[in-house]
Amino acid sequence: MLTLHRAALVLPDPADPTAPSHVDGAVLVRDGLVEAVGPYAELAAAQPTARVRDWGDALLAPGLRHPDGHRLLERAYHPDPREELGDAPVPDGLVGETDEARCGASARRGLQRMLGFGVTAVAGPFERASVRTAVARSGLVALPGVGSPGPTGSLRSVGSPGSVEAVWSLDPLVGLPFAEAVHGRLVVGGRADFAVFAPGADGPRAGGCRAAVLGGRLVFRRR
Repeated sequence: MLTLHRAALVLPDPADPTAPSHVDGAVLVRDGLVEAVGPYAELAAAQPTARVRDWGDALLAPGLRHPDGHRLLERAYHPDPREELGDAPVPDGLVGETDEARCGASARRGLQRMLGFGVTAVAGPFERASVRTAVARSGLVALPGVGSPGPTGSLRSVGSPGSVEAVWSLDPLVGLPFAEAVHGRLVVGGRADFAVFAPGADGPRAGGCRAAVLGGRLVFRRR
């Protein structure tokens, strides 16, 4: 099926300040891959039967990478809604935990919540088998680690101010500029992983994700 994702601004490669952008742009997706990127009017005219998802005044860009995946999935605990503990990660809540089923369930919840912040790639290393399985089944891209996980509360090894808030946040934009947080580019033939954000003066702001797409599938949409 052909799907045309339209947005007020499409940034195929935010990490490259010289890369072209598309005002009233669109991304055409077929079978999980990017088939075209460009002005909406041109793509719609070329594919008049494509289903259209119109994201209005939003900014559409590649999804984000989360550099703190090890801490967030192997050390932090992601509460079950039935526990009435909220949905924020509990720092070091899994340290010393031996129940792999509990760890795997926590990781699945954490990954699902990351999608709500536009995360499409997460960095390891992932040492627990249950967490590796959760990441593999989630559809998110697993990246090599960006440095040693370090002790509780330690600063990120690269790319952020290093605040404790950033280390334990599910949103990469809490600690990284948008251009550094983006994972990959939207290129023809590449996997259709991207996110839709509320517009801001300097790009997406923390907490501004409206939707996330993995392999062409809409996996999160903010209500």
